[in-house]
Amino acid sequence: MDISKLKKAFGSFATGVTVVATCEANHTPRGFTANSFSSVSLEPPLLLICIAKSALSLAVFKEASFFSVNILSETQREVARVFASQSEEKFDSVPWESGFKNVPLLSGSLARFVCKTDRHIEAGDHTILIGEVKDFDYKKGNPLSYFRGQYVSLTNNL
Repeated sequence: MDISKLKKAFGSFATGVTVVATCEANHTPRGFTANSFSSVSLEPPLLLICIAKSALSLAVFKEASFFSVNILSETQREVARVFASQSEEKFDSVPWESGFKNVPLLSGSLARFVCKTDRHIEAGDHTILIGEVKDFDYKKGNPLSYFRGQYVSLTNNL
């Protein structure tokens, strides 16, 4: 199978863009951009994200009791780029605050969820992280989307 063509085919599915965040044991915030996000259940309230096994922060997320998922707005394109980088200072250039259980929450996001880690599932070259939603907020606005390797905006003025 041609993996590069498979990647392009998968990229034909437009997704939202999130930043997943947590803190290390020493309270240093860590985070990464992810578009592999889905709601799983309302009873109990569960969501999932996928982390590449090659991610530098994988061990931190596997050890974390709580994490956040921040659904980015169309005005947060640069935030998505910062968190997609390998930089160790991602939180230095982005406005954020501590939320429930001191989990980092990004200011300006369309929706923010704080989750208690429920379980990890190994799946190919990724780890699926399932979290139980313990706190959330949301606001009106347009989402930042990702399609065929590009950040795109919707113009519905939601």
